[in-house]
Amino acid sequence: MSTTIEVIAHHWAFAVFLIMAIGLCGFMLLGAFFLGGRAQARSKNTPYESGVDSVGTARLRLSAKFYLVAMFFVIFDVEALYLYAWSVSIRESGWVGFIEAAIFILVLLAGLVYLVRIGALDWTPTRSKRLSKPSTIKNASNSHPQ
Repeated sequence: MSTTIEVIAHHWAFAVFLIMAIGLCGFMLLGAFFLGGRAQARSKNTPYESGVDSVGTARLRLSAKFYLVAMFFVIFDVEALYLYAWSVSIRESGWVGFIEAAIFILVLLAGLVYLVRIGALDWTPTRSKRLSKPSTIKNASNSHPQ
């Protein structure tokens, strides 16, 4: 028996899975092509979402801070999942697990402090951050005693 037949015989379940997955994808694509509607109309190609017709353009310019806050949320949310898994196995992990979790929380806290220090979580525009300088009234005459 050749080596390729031996490999296929050894991994027959994966080969069957791969063939079935490709066949299912092809079946769904062909089924959608043959069963899909072919009517063309002006309103058929317009986006319609949640019962509201679209107004304006979808090309809105958003501040990068929205994306930063979303990334920070995902990062800290995943870290909360790790802490949840740790809390489930707290009896088995003992003091060593507690110390490791404390180090983990301290690293997270250091990351949060760093984000606050660099201003990544500050939403205030820079023009409103500027402090108004107190106006100084200067007299024409010198008021210093001589």
